Amino acid sequence: MRTPDRHAWQRLASRAVALGVAVGAVAGCTADPGPDPVPSVRTTVAASPTGDAAPPASTLPPVPVQDAVAPPPEAVVAPVRLQVPELALDMPVDAVGVAADGSMEVPPDADRAGWYRFGPGPASAEGTTLLAGHVDSRLSGIGPFADLRRLAPGAQVQVTTSDGAVKPYVVVDVTKVPKETAPLEDWFSRDGSPRLVLVTCGGAWRQDVGHYTDNVVVTAEPG
Repeated sequence: MRTPDRHAWQRLASRAVALGVAVGAVAGCTADPGPDPVPSVRTTVAASPTGDAAPPASTLPPVPVQDAVAPPPEAVVAPVRLQVPELALDMPVDAVGVAADGSMEVPPDADRAGWYRFGPGPASAEGTTLLAGHVDSRLSGIGPFADLRRLAPGAQVQVTTSDGAVKPYVVVDVTKVPKETAPLEDWFSRDGSPRLVLVTCGGAWRQDVGHYTDNVVVTAEPG
């Protein structure tokens, strides 16, 4: 069992990577991302939320001490399936975290989506449920997320969670943004109205840096 100090560090670390992992989450968008085009982003991450390489204790913020045992953090119900009927999209969702290099993990198979497990889930009362996937990969070729750009506001999305519940969403926005101006804080938000954000790559492939130029972002609200 992890100690309260470890839980506190994981929460702090997951907040710290919110700005760093977003670029890493979608910078590669294929299973073979190539050279790192944004080293300055990854250097902002001191450690992954898994705590595999925690910094010295002197660098950690103090953890408040309580007389009583603190209750465990609220469990987040994981999404396990994503469906978009309009696209005939039906794919499994894997819980992912942060890789050793500070980037968000994404399943190498373009037929699977990754849910950022240190953020909110579909049953959370607030915040963004973030799902990211490769647009293509050498493992599986063109993936279902390649069709996200075809969606329009009003499209229906369904997310099934690990407890069997089905959460319906309605698409409210579909946009393509340059990676350099990606709204990272927005994608990793933990507060505000609950919503679903799907992120993949778009635009032109840049062989020199090993990734696409843009991100395709679908935002959906509970429907």
